[in-house]
Amino acid sequence: MNKPNINIQDGFLFQSLKDARAMELELVTGKRLEGRIRRFDRFAVVLEAHGREVLIYKHAIATIATAAPEA
Repeated sequence: MNKPNINIQDGFLFQSLKDARAMELELVTGKRLEGRIRRFDRFAVVLEAHGREVLIYKHAIATIATAAPEA
């Protein structure tokens, strides 16, 4: 009996894309990027920040989190 593959990464990214949530990405270099996820695939994420789209390879991402709300 085959079990379906559960891909938690795709679910998380798709939900943030659908909700247009502001996200914070921390790269393995320690640099933090904040913006909205526009697209993603197996290897990369496109983040929109300050009117620009930035392509980030997934192997360069350490963490992805919902951005803190602005006060």
